[in-house]
Amino acid sequence: MNATVANADQPLVATIVAPEGSGLLDLGRVAKLREALPKAEVSMLSPGRAVDFYLPAGLVTARDAILAAMPGAPVDVIVQPAAARRKKLFLADMDSTMIGQECIDELADAVGLKAHVSAITERAMRGEIAFEPALRERVALLKGLPADVVDQMITERITLTPGGRALVRTMRQAGAYTALVSGGFTVFTGPISATIGFDMHRSNTLIIENGQFAGLVADPILGREAKRETLMELRAAHGLSAAETMAVGDGANDLAMLGEAGLGVAFRAKPIVAEAAHARIDHTDLRTLLYAQGYRDEDITEA
Repeated sequence: MNATVANADQPLVATIVAPEGSGLLDLGRVAKLREALPKAEVSMLSPGRAVDFYLPAGLVTARDAILAAMPGAPVDVIVQPAAARRKKLFLADMDSTMIGQECIDELADAVGLKAHVSAITERAMRGEIAFEPALRERVALLKGLPADVVDQMITERITLTPGGRALVRTMRQAGAYTALVSGGFTVFTGPISATIGFDMHRSNTLIIENGQFAGLVADPILGREAKRETLMELRAAHGLSAAETMAVGDGANDLAMLGEAGLGVAFRAKPIVAEAAHARIDHTDLRTLLYAQGYRDEDITEA
């Protein structure tokens, strides 16, 4: 499914992005790619880093042709309809997507249970076990942990994924609405969404009693279907079509949201997600989602 989100009769655009500083998309390599796609029109988005190939209708195998022309190169290729590529609604997962960590695993580390909890998290994100009971099981292990440990973790352990701040702030500057939608917890999504610059955040609430986590999460749990419903709710509220929406995530609980979006992107994702999503990012950072919308370097801001 991840080759394209287009019908065969739609003009397409293939965006090729290489890691920053790799030099994989120098003028010589772009010229060779033009030989592989002789009918395409080329537009440079970022010198040496990102380029668009505008394709005539029918070239739904363009991604395969590009990868065959660059065997083994660590590049990401997103093929989509050329029309409506600039999105007006963006939803993002948090853990292992907008940040580099799984917050519940970091909390578990504070009680000496990181390895145990990480194993459960990994199985849930791979879709091997149901998300909601797995979340309750892991949260129960946090009972008695002082809630103020979260501030220290955000400061000392949580790292923002490169390109994420530019992605959100550039889209907002262009008039898009952005939402951080997580199966994690409000104690993290609140400050992290503010730091990155999202319009809103939505996640689960850890119950706190006397300054300590009670080992319980409030109902209803925000899981796979709730993420999809949030996208549908925001799409309707802003009067948008499906084609005007984009979502990104890495785990099985993101699948419904990614499938509902006009462009659903798997970011360094678990295999089940990478195979099902419209597009995938395996080698580059979140700035790729700006290039996929046709933004050029001079359009991008972190302010």
